[in-house]
Amino acid sequence: MSQRPDTCSAEEWALRVQLAHCYHLVDFFGWTETIFNHISARLPGPAHHYLVNPFGLNYTEVTPANLLKVDLTGNKLDDSPFDANPAGFALHSAVHGARDDIQCLIHTHTTPISAIVQKKAGFNHHNFYGAQLHGRIGYHTFEGITLFDDEKVRMIHSLGDKHILVLRNHGIAVGESSIAKAFFLLWTVQRAAEIQCQAGALGGEDNPLPEAISAKCADLTAMLIRESGFATKFFDAMVRKLHAERGQPW
Repeated sequence: MSQRPDTCSAEEWALRVQLAHCYHLVDFFGWTETIFNHISARLPGPAHHYLVNPFGLNYTEVTPANLLKVDLTGNKLDDSPFDANPAGFALHSAVHGARDDIQCLIHTHTTPISAIVQKKAGFNHHNFYGAQLHGRIGYHTFEGITLFDDEKVRMIHSLGDKHILVLRNHGIAVGESSIAKAFFLLWTVQRAAEIQCQAGALGGEDNPLPEAISAKCADLTAMLIRESGFATKFFDAMVRKLHAERGQPW
């Protein structure tokens, strides 16, 4: 395990360790886009500083020590030979600057997710995982690579009070109040996309769920996460699985 530098607080180091685990888990599950995409975690305090991956490294090369600390304009706050992916600043700084309830934001565009968000209808809520996303998704019209500050306001408007932002014709961003909750939400979205794609490839008529049942599923999932530590249990179990199969990642 990497040693905590004297200049880093115990609280920040714990967040760094958990975020580095999240990067390794995304790779472990096969959800990476080579060196692209990004996961951020907001640091405690009023300045809205956050941690993000060094651009150019594989997710397996991310460690607690080499994560970048940046401000809302993307300026590095600690010395590092690496820079951040400029395509991530508009999205992550917009969300971390506007949503205090979102402490971790994960952006991916796996094949199933990219296929779903290319379709005009987007996600449906007729499978077990899709039902859990009822009422939790905002949709944002594709404006090209997210590089420009003027898109921030529109992305935040599209997200509203939701925790999943579909970037149409692109991918998704999921945000939650902790790294564990964000990772669990990403897993749920990914499973919903996989099943929707597989079901769409099959012949035969779908068995649609009533909207009231989908809404009930979403409410029950939220309760499990809020009251039982469900997401933390899931995240910790996946970290143990990662270590058992790959060893200590740093």
